[in-house]
Amino acid sequence: MDRRSFLRTSALGGTAAAASSLAAPAVAQGRITWRMVTTWPKNFPGLGVGAQRLADRITAASDGALTVEVYSAGELVPPLQSLDAVIDGTAEMSHGAAYYWQNKSTALSFFTGVPFGMTSREMAAWVRYMGGQELWDEIYDQFGVQGFLSGDTGTQAGGWFRNELTSIDDIQGLRFRTPGLGGQVWQGMGASVTNMAGGEIFQALQSGALDAAEFVGPYNDLALGFYQVCKHYYTSSFNEPGLATEVVVDKAKYQALPANLQAIVRDVAQAEYDQVASDFYANDPRALKTLVEEHGVTIHSQFPDDIMEAAATSAKEVLGNVLNSDDELVRRTGRSFIDSLQLLRTRTENTDQTFNAVRQKFMDYSDL
Repeated sequence: MDRRSFLRTSALGGTAAAASSLAAPAVAQGRITWRMVTTWPKNFPGLGVGAQRLADRITAASDGALTVEVYSAGELVPPLQSLDAVIDGTAEMSHGAAYYWQNKSTALSFFTGVPFGMTSREMAAWVRYMGGQELWDEIYDQFGVQGFLSGDTGTQAGGWFRNELTSIDDIQGLRFRTPGLGGQVWQGMGASVTNMAGGEIFQALQSGALDAAEFVGPYNDLALGFYQVCKHYYTSSFNEPGLATEVVVDKAKYQALPANLQAIVRDVAQAEYDQVASDFYANDPRALKTLVEEHGVTIHSQFPDDIMEAAATSAKEVLGNVLNSDDELVRRTGRSFIDSLQLLRTRTENTDQTFNAVRQKFMDYSDL
């Protein structure tokens, strides 16, 4: 996809968008229209498309009783003000990533991606069956909103770098875009870390404001054109092993909906968590092939060992600080996440990884 085709609306919207921000949600003959603001550029592969599909599915499943209109990054509010737009009533829904809002509560980072943390399947198990959703509800209750898992990118890529990383020395002072607890880990390793919306990263790399960046993975990164500036791509991330996106709704307005419409919003979000995962799993390998064969990108499957060791040390320090937070809800969320991970990883490591190792060693499909 041409990078410009979905970045045309990344700037702030004009007067029509401003007027929309002042209007109340439409209600006509028992039908309701909600506005959903997103952190993603319009038509952005996987994430932006997933947000639009979620809105369309809610509209279709409710036969128009609840119509969701999507405003991509910058059309109604700047991308990293999406949650605030729901809190202040500018919109009824937002679609983004919970760790973008860690300034409101560090605990929100646990519902997106944690360094050396849960894979996407482990994340879904914790949220759905092991108390994660209840903790998430408690956090967002402070702001009058409700969050649901809405997408899953799987294990993300480690990032784009102008030069190959040979040791931890190459990290020192590196101007690196990465958010959440992962950003704190990289900062602890010596990088100078910043966060910015996806649609802003390319320009920052091109201008030299950034030395390196990570965003999602091959599917998105190809569309954003990072390969035009950086040629070294690390394809396995330790800081986002199973990234989840969220859809957030105004809680009072959500609870005011009839029970069937509440169920549609909740169930479509859950279905999209799995739908987005399939989209990324199908298209990441295709995009990676394009990056290598058509754009000359050099692939590195993992960071050097001393970088990984430093990352693990920094991650333990970051997570230790969370567990010793002055905020009791942050401490409870972190403890629930870690205790659940300790159990869930036994399934992942003893079953899934064992099978993958056996398949890789003994089964070759290339001669069939």
